[in-house]
Amino acid sequence: MAADPAQWRYGYDLGAEVGLKSGSLYPILVRLADRGLLDASWEQGPAGRPPRHLYRLSAAGREFVAAQPAKQATPTASRLRLGEALS
Repeated sequence: MAADPAQWRYGYDLGAEVGLKSGSLYPILVRLADRGLLDASWEQGPAGRPPRHLYRLSAAGREFVAAQPAKQATPTASRLRLGEALS
């Protein structure tokens, strides 16, 4: 998300990117949104499909990411930093 913070992303795509299943990912996304680090929005799905949630870094989320020390971008490193944000 930090590479293009203005881009809205589906939770499914984020889960695939970081290797988390929905039961772990969505509670994290909700907590990050509740803490103001993510913007969340609904997008109407195709006919006959339910709406989908979209996420992007908020201004506070971009500040948080910018304040983090440069580390190799790996799913494990991302999860560790995410855990720090949720503490």
